[in-house]
Amino acid sequence: MNSARFDNILRQVLIVPIFAVLLGAAGLYWQIHDANRTVGFIQAADDRITHTLFVERLILDQETGLRGYQTTNDDQFLDPYYTADKQLDLAFFKLSNFYAIGTPQRTLADHFITTHNAWEQGFAVPLIATMRAGGHTNDPDLNVQGKHEMDAVRLDAAALTRADQASRDAAISHWKTQVRHMETALGLSAVFVGLIIGLYTRVLIHDISEAFKRSNHILRKRAEEAFRAEQRLRTTLASIGDGVITCDPTGLIQTINPVAQELTGWAEAEAHNQPLEHVFRIINETTREPVENPVTKVGRLKTVVGLANHTLLIRKDGTEICIDDSGAPIRDKQGELIGIVLVFRDVTISRKSQAALLANEKLAVAGRLAATIAHEIHNPLDSVSNLLFLMDGESTPAESAAFLQLAKQEVSRVTQISRAMLSLYRESRAPVPIDLKELLESILLLMNGRLANLQVTVTPDLPANLIVQGFPAELRQVFTNLISNAAEAASPSGHVHLTAEPEPAYPTPDSLRTQDGVLITVEDDGPGIDAETRARLFQPFFTTKGEQGTGLGLWVSRGILTKHGATINLASSTDSDDHGTTVTVFLATNPTIQVGGD
Repeated sequence: MNSARFDNILRQVLIVPIFAVLLGAAGLYWQIHDANRTVGFIQAADDRITHTLFVERLILDQETGLRGYQTTNDDQFLDPYYTADKQLDLAFFKLSNFYAIGTPQRTLADHFITTHNAWEQGFAVPLIATMRAGGHTNDPDLNVQGKHEMDAVRLDAAALTRADQASRDAAISHWKTQVRHMETALGLSAVFVGLIIGLYTRVLIHDISEAFKRSNHILRKRAEEAFRAEQRLRTTLASIGDGVITCDPTGLIQTINPVAQELTGWAEAEAHNQPLEHVFRIINETTREPVENPVTKVGRLKTVVGLANHTLLIRKDGTEICIDDSGAPIRDKQGELIGIVLVFRDVTISRKSQAALLANEKLAVAGRLAATIAHEIHNPLDSVSNLLFLMDGESTPAESAAFLQLAKQEVSRVTQISRAMLSLYRESRAPVPIDLKELLESILLLMNGRLANLQVTVTPDLPANLIVQGFPAELRQVFTNLISNAAEAASPSGHVHLTAEPEPAYPTPDSLRTQDGVLITVEDDGPGIDAETRARLFQPFFTTKGEQGTGLGLWVSRGILTKHGATINLASSTDSDDHGTTVTVFLATNPTIQVGGD
């Protein structure tokens, strides 16, 4: 085959299919244009329905304001009435212009406007004038007349909406028919082009057919994958253990999963398109002040955010639950914000469990001290008994006076011990000034017998006038636990060094020491703690003491210190020449304390 023949075949192969394609494209363009025009009809019907609903809302504002004014005789209740009245003229004008003159919808719209004017001029305006003139508007016939007129307004609005909805449904039905015709035309065009191309080359039609099949397979596969992905998402949202709410960028709720419905008390149908703050009402547990709307916060920060501690969710029925949550932005491919997702859970039981653990640890601390305190009180009482026996015998007045002085000292020691024990439980409702020297010395007094039994020497270095703000009983619990741990680690015949010193502010980006405070150090010369154990020390229920430990001491202590805006650090060495553990606690002088915090 010469090149001219080959070129001629190529031209025929190319020109005929191109012509067929252009012909099909012209028909397709006409169908698409016709379909777009139908879509325009549908959008116009949507606009009319939306505007009718807007007019209904304005009329409702008028009626609400009028009823409020009729009930209270307070002019400020007429603000919604007059605000709506100012907008209604333009709204009615726009509503009339939606419909051509002579159409049934135009007749309905005109009747709607006339009915409203009859209510306004025949009931609303005379009622306002009568009340301002000092008259009474409690006449049942007058109010029933106003109700009948407003019912007529609502019926007209409903009739107009139904007419627009019927028009919209007809347009949608027509659009579906057009789509079916378009699909049919596309199929016929494909067959027509395929037959023409098949007349010239079977190879080409085979390639086109295979390409068409592959394309259809890919599209079908992608459609199936998209459907499965949507079903997975719906199933995940329905079965996930947390509440999930998604909103548009303005904060209107789009979806709410079953858990969120249960937690908020709002059904999905009720919550849809409601502002988030109406459904998800949250307050601070301590101050009872409203918490910033998560949607507002995410929109402002443009990142994932979490709620502050101690947040309460007020359910639809008015009951309250403790929650923990986070919000995150939803972005499109261009990175634009298209929505916000809110994930939250009920932590009421968790909070109660933590409170029980805290109470359990406090009881454990008291239990560890009980035997020691009994021993510490028994010894001075024994001494008092012996001194009274000696005074009752043949002692001289000078000896009796000396015995009495010794007895007073022993009784004073019992009083000291009992006061220190009571202070472990007596708690103030608000932070108070704490003298750390006095607090730490009272702890050592309570632990004196236990330290003696463990054969451990504690060397305190506690200067006076180290004052911080806080809750004394909670800090006693922390330092009792730290000193007890150090003594047990150093036992027997070990040594614990307890120091406190002023610490200046150290305001760096990575430091929490933004104000002056006190640095307390508890250092022992025990065997030390290996790295693997150190990594787990602050986890709840982890203990190195077997049955004798609860595994809650350091976990609770860190929670209390976090509440006080404090920090705790632990360093340890297991070297044979230099072994031991050092715990340092920094307490700010005047911290921001989370009252009621864990």
